Amino acid sequence: MNEFNIYFGIGTHHILTLEAMDHILFVGALCLRYQPGDWRKVVVLVTAFTIGHSITLALSATGSVHFATRWIEFLIPITIVVTAINNLQQRSGQVEHPARLPLIYFFALFFGLIHGLAFGSTLLSLEGREGLVMHLLAFNLGIEMAQLLVVALFLVISFIFVQLLKIRRIWWVRIASVIVLAWSLQMAWQRRPPAVWPQTTTQSSWPKAHN
Repeated sequence: MNEFNIYFGIGTHHILTLEAMDHILFVGALCLRYQPGDWRKVVVLVTAFTIGHSITLALSATGSVHFATRWIEFLIPITIVVTAINNLQQRSGQVEHPARLPLIYFFALFFGLIHGLAFGSTLLSLEGREGLVMHLLAFNLGIEMAQLLVVALFLVISFIFVQLLKIRRIWWVRIASVIVLAWSLQMAWQRRPPAVWPQTTTQSSWPKAHN
């Protein structure tokens, strides 16, 4: 039980830290258009993200799939950029009365796959494969607990701006999405993989003359 608590705490800390701001921003971007009264829709949204990242978390942690860490770290802010842009494309009616299966649900599922690769590489770096199943479960539950806290925080912030300060819901979504978009673009630029240029040679390509 002690090991379970340790890995649960590692999973929780992996989200609730400034180093995990990319994951926090993504979850926030997903939830911006919702209010506390939309909690059922938020549950579906978070569940979709959970399914996505749980799949690649398990595959990555067991070594079944492997991607270069620098590309994973670059793609994560790209998922935030796309989600923020999708928020900005929403009209007032779409925010007030979203479709039964809005596109953002599929974003949560698909982009969750990318985020799970980052979680998996973190877990695998902690240990070998001994006891991995139990550690994987504890780590994942820790992530989920932290994610729920982040979701609750963003819902409270949305409630304050929309319900208490009486800012139009669509304007709250747009203003917050612009901030998230600018932040994530800067993050993506900082994490861009280095360009790979063909190596040059100092030797002449002309055939040597023979005496």
